[in-house]
Amino acid sequence: MRKKVVAGNWKMNTTLQEGVRLAEEVNNALKETEAKCDVVICVPFTHLASVNAVIDQSKLGLGAENCADHVKGAYTGEVSAPMVASTGARYVILGHSERRQYYGETSATLKEKVKLALAEGLTPIFCIGEVLEERENGTYNAVVKSQIEEALFDLTADDFKKIILAYEPVWAIGTGKTATDEQAQEMHAFIRSTIAAKYGADVAEEISILYGGSCKPTNAKGLFSQPDIDGGLIGGASLEAEPFMGIVKAF
Repeated sequence: MRKKVVAGNWKMNTTLQEGVRLAEEVNNALKETEAKCDVVICVPFTHLASVNAVIDQSKLGLGAENCADHVKGAYTGEVSAPMVASTGARYVILGHSERRQYYGETSATLKEKVKLALAEGLTPIFCIGEVLEERENGTYNAVVKSQIEEALFDLTADDFKKIILAYEPVWAIGTGKTATDEQAQEMHAFIRSTIAAKYGADVAEEISILYGGSCKPTNAKGLFSQPDIDGGLIGGASLEAEPFMGIVKAF
């Protein structure tokens, strides 16, 4: 059975104090709920150690939103995978569309980040997805396939199995638009077939692939009922405990 996962991505939101309170609210809600999926919150770097101190990671996993493509050195403002791991975090989001768009992250950069994260025992939540133009001109399969191949396909099968993938139709992030259940399932199945062609069907069947485009309590159940959708990478709806838990309960 593939792991079902609901992961919150707080992005650049909440002060430290607000973040600790939100983490406590989610942690307390999980104490009262028998979640049928793994639940993770990925928080700003400044919050990691403080949040780790107030949550039970047997119920609520902790992750960072990024890490550097170097271990250490003269890279002012960067945070390395060893630094992330030292806070108690176990996950790290890599390749989010906002990092690609605003900070010019390339597949070559992301390849290094993935290797460094795995070396520290972190689970990468690796994001892939197309923009609106690519969706409309029909190149979206080729775009997503190249994102996977260029950043991940030099990994061994054993290392590849340690990754969680997150498909984010970029045109649906923060826009209120959502891929239909059928559109999302079609892409998730394509991603799984791309993995199977490289690593074999057994590996492909082990990989959790999350949906990451404006997932809310109102649409989560339909999305999660699709055979190749294993959960969600949640943005705005993860910034309050109630809607986030509504998505968790969709399983």
